[in-house]
Amino acid sequence: MLVLGVESSCDETGLALYDTQRGLLSHALHSQVAMHEEYGGVVPELASRDHIRRAIPLLEQVLGKGGVEGSAIDAIAYTQGPGLAGALLVGASVACGLGLALDKPVLGVHHLEGHLLSPLLATDPPAFPFVALLISGGHTQLMRVDGVGRYALLGETLDDAAGEAFDKSAKLLGLGYPGGPAISRLAEFGDPGVYQLPRPMLHSKDLNFSFSGLKTAVLTLVHNQIANICEQDKANVARAFVDAIVEVLVAKCLAALKQTGLKRLVIAGGVGANRQLRAALNEAASRRGFKVYYPELEFCTDNGAMIAFAGAMRLQIDPQAAQRDYGFNVRPRWPLDELTAGAG
Repeated sequence: MLVLGVESSCDETGLALYDTQRGLLSHALHSQVAMHEEYGGVVPELASRDHIRRAIPLLEQVLGKGGVEGSAIDAIAYTQGPGLAGALLVGASVACGLGLALDKPVLGVHHLEGHLLSPLLATDPPAFPFVALLISGGHTQLMRVDGVGRYALLGETLDDAAGEAFDKSAKLLGLGYPGGPAISRLAEFGDPGVYQLPRPMLHSKDLNFSFSGLKTAVLTLVHNQIANICEQDKANVARAFVDAIVEVLVAKCLAALKQTGLKRLVIAGGVGANRQLRAALNEAASRRGFKVYYPELEFCTDNGAMIAFAGAMRLQIDPQAAQRDYGFNVRPRWPLDELTAGAG
């Protein structure tokens, strides 16, 4: 089965071809980071318009790289939600328009399910069941995953997601957009222990998170405690921030593994590319005897490959999940735990 995946939930346009026999054939991605950098964050209207410009050239690129004609596609999967409504509508309309033109069935896919399953595209994929930490710009959740569509929410953020805390704290330090990679790079030059920041909900005895207070602590530190902040002070604050957020994430992951009794941990989403987090989790895994899995770095951010793959997995469970009903809707808000094994 050959599935075309279309991703357009926020500020990346991604298309990919996944074959259930041959694996990932091709993928192409356009990031809008340079366009949004001027505004310090994603501008939804600009994002939607850029998706319109990029989708068809990227389609031609993945078909060419995959060495297939459009007629060879068996089904088209697209991100139905969650995400920015206008951006989602672009991907949905492209997918359904292609489905109508090629007489191929289409399937709406949950964006976070794509992230959740993306480590299965790696050369050493995890087996079910496993604990998954979903950490992206807008989501921080711990899930128990027993199979495709078999998800149980263990804990989630009560306010800001980890990615939001990274971006907002980076902005306070004047690092621009996107802030996550920038503050992580700066932290490598910081001295540990110079500044102390809180570890929110570290000892809460549950698996929930809270990061808005950490962001506020950075604001207070920068504005009230450091006069004429220099570059080394910025690096020291960045180090304190990254150390705090990594300690909380690692502690909650360890607690989730203990609670479930599982020995496999999957990290998915954009923040999963963070080097400090990976180093801390790898060290914990070697000490405590569990195994941690990550998506390939190119699949940590939003991408079409994860949508094509998730669509293919859905269709293997239920071949009738894709339909030739080309009237579409999108779901900007769509809890992952609403999914079941047989339905999207």
